[in-house]
Amino acid sequence: MGDGNSIINLGDLAKPATVLIEKVSNAVGVLYEPRRIRKKAEAEAEAEKIKALAGIELTEIQQRGIERLVQQEARKQENIESITAQAASQLPPNANTEALEEDWIAHFFDKCEKVSNKEMQSLWSRLLAGEATTPGTYSKRTVDFVATMDRKDAELFTKFAQFTWMIGEPTPLVFDASDEIYTKNGINFSSLKHLDSIGLISFESVSGYKRRGYGKNTVIFYFGQPTLVEFPKEKENEIEIGKTLFTQAGKELVTICGARRNQEFYEYAIGKLFKNNITLSTILNK
Repeated sequence: MGDGNSIINLGDLAKPATVLIEKVSNAVGVLYEPRRIRKKAEAEAEAEKIKALAGIELTEIQQRGIERLVQQEARKQENIESITAQAASQLPPNANTEALEEDWIAHFFDKCEKVSNKEMQSLWSRLLAGEATTPGTYSKRTVDFVATMDRKDAELFTKFAQFTWMIGEPTPLVFDASDEIYTKNGINFSSLKHLDSIGLISFESVSGYKRRGYGKNTVIFYFGQPTLVEFPKEKENEIEIGKTLFTQAGKELVTICGARRNQEFYEYAIGKLFKNNITLSTILNK
């Protein structure tokens, strides 16, 4: 902070991060400009200026109102800058930041400017970084959805997301919610119903779901590790994928929620998938 006004030295950043900061500045109007929201003492001085200019005398309650407004805006500014700084540090060199829409940015910060919780700021920063990397990835509807989530919802979804495979698209494999592999990792019938009720997943506790239309072979992935699937028929094959599916919001958020690979679940899922009468070829991590 060489001039005391900016939380990031633009000269130290790669171009995608610099462009992101410039676009955020244009969208919200105040980020990284050579001025900061005044603190309490400065707010009191500003109130005196207002009195002199307007030729009126502020009441004590008006004075407190001005101070409260300044402090609120200072907190919002700190939140905006913290989220932006985290997002900028996560951008890959090939991020397509130039295509990031300023209307999307303005909408984004309208929803998260009051978020001061560090864990939730981390989620918001990953959302911003993801959109800045590949604009169009996250809809405004998903931004609105994240704004309704509290910290406990986010933590629960992260626990759930460790059970996600890529089977054409992000696919959670929950075969039996009472199995120990789920319950000991914080997922059970009640938590699945909750994730369903808030709109992150669809939970069908009875019949479950299938994916159809596969040819003789396909490849599925668990946190980047490929598994070759060979079906018994040449076409029109199917895979039973358990009791849950992601909603659109869930699909968009699963990539940024911070979930981690669970080797024990990987081996459990391989065993379950094998019962589909398919042949699986993969490399197990030691």
